[in-house]
Amino acid sequence: MKLNLPQAKNPLILRYHRLMDAFAKSDDERDFYMDKVEGFIIYADLDKAVEELEALEHELLENGERYCLLPKMTFYEIKKFMEGFVHEKVYDIDTKEKLLDIITSKEARENFLEFIYDHLTELEKWQQYYQERSRIRIIEWLRQHNVQFVFEEDLDLTKSVVEKVKRSLFEPKVPKDITQAREALSLKAKTYYSNEALNPRPKRGRPPKQVAKVELEPQMTVDIYTQVPAVCRAFLYIPDITSAASVTFSSKFETEEHLLASLRGSPRLRVDEKLEALSARLESLRYLSDRLAGSDKAMGLKEAGKRPFQPFIKPKLKESKAIEVLPETKAPKIESAIGAVLPKKRGRPRKEDKAEEFVGQRRRRFAIKKVTQIKSSKKDKGEK
Repeated sequence: MKLNLPQAKNPLILRYHRLMDAFAKSDDERDFYMDKVEGFIIYADLDKAVEELEALEHELLENGERYCLLPKMTFYEIKKFMEGFVHEKVYDIDTKEKLLDIITSKEARENFLEFIYDHLTELEKWQQYYQERSRIRIIEWLRQHNVQFVFEEDLDLTKSVVEKVKRSLFEPKVPKDITQAREALSLKAKTYYSNEALNPRPKRGRPPKQVAKVELEPQMTVDIYTQVPAVCRAFLYIPDITSAASVTFSSKFETEEHLLASLRGSPRLRVDEKLEALSARLESLRYLSDRLAGSDKAMGLKEAGKRPFQPFIKPKLKESKAIEVLPETKAPKIESAIGAVLPKKRGRPRKEDKAEEFVGQRRRRFAIKKVTQIKSSKKDKGEK
């Protein structure tokens, strides 16, 4: 490193989510560099002019010790990321087998993300796991290059104090409040070089009371850089990323919105389509009801020479109703009804019965049956 370069008076304030995004996008076609002096990130965009790219290349070669090339994820590391998540965080057997099959197939990275975004129960676990593993990987890389740093997302300082510290990064004499902030940053920087930073363990003892966790969006400060070379200003990588959900594991898509738009059968897209169709139907029904209400009012008005329209209305039941009383008639006897149902008794018929029925019963009663005589077999044997 050149001797004429200024030295920072406190640890560099880096944005963890920005580094996480740069680590995810660094591949064979894209190069990212981090400056050790002030902590800014350079993206060697090949779409820039040839003169600008040549000037950047000359700067990187001349001051190579000042810039660190961000590592590129190999196929083995990508596979290890996905397999670690499946074995540690996925508990459903069918889902685990499906993800393992995807990992061993072609385009495993994109197909893996497509499956995860189609299963919302696994999406939250994946984002948390990816953030934890990426954090360990970034800390390891910064420790290898002996960079004294703190993550801005982990600071408890106010926004105005952090901006003052950034402006006075190379000033030896500063006010008292900035001096206290520098001491706090130095203590915080030591925690990233501890063993717990690379191997986070759950705290022992009695768990705290479960209180509704209020998630507040972190207030990020403005990027303040004073030592950026002129040739590097066009290549500064300063995306506004404040959450891990905005950082994707994909190397093809810049943001989560682009990733969701590319996914086939994404549940969020399907929900949006259903809501749009439902809202269109409700709007058409509301339009028809308004038209019907307007037509009823128009037809109800009395026009000159025309009979007003009277819609058919079903009459309501009255509370009292007149009942017509019929003249008294002799009620049929119960015996006649029973006699028609039950079978008739045997014996002498009554006078009311018909004579034909009596004659038929009498003939059937006194009918004589003729029986043929049976010859015994013993007599037949004796005669012989």
